[in-house]
Amino acid sequence: MPEKEVIDLSTIKCLIVEDNLINQKILAKFVKKVGIEADFANDGLQGVEAFKQQPYDLIFMDLQMPRMDGIEATRQILNDCNEKQPIIIAVTANTSDKVEEKCKDCGMKDYISKPVTFKVIQEAIHKYF
Repeated sequence: MPEKEVIDLSTIKCLIVEDNLINQKILAKFVKKVGIEADFANDGLQGVEAFKQQPYDLIFMDLQMPRMDGIEATRQILNDCNEKQPIIIAVTANTSDKVEEKCKDCGMKDYISKPVTFKVIQEAIHKYF
């Protein structure tokens, strides 16, 4: 089996789309611990706008947010992709098979339940990079 290419994680462009400031800080702390700096969007609409300004490699997407939820934001981001699609990972307290299915149906690559831990974030990042 071929070895996976080692990527300098500091080159990954990461966006955290989350309306809760404390959750933003926790996610930012965890991604920084693996060497990734993150930008922030406070809701799905801001996330879509941020992606239009700069393509991101990795997006942690909350599902329930004001103005635009994470499912719709993911659809719009993936629909607007001209280049390589970002890895979008749902981060939500609403854990059920139905919600997980919705996440996958809209194009999200993975699903993490809140409260998040460093280990889970680290594993998710290493799974894709």
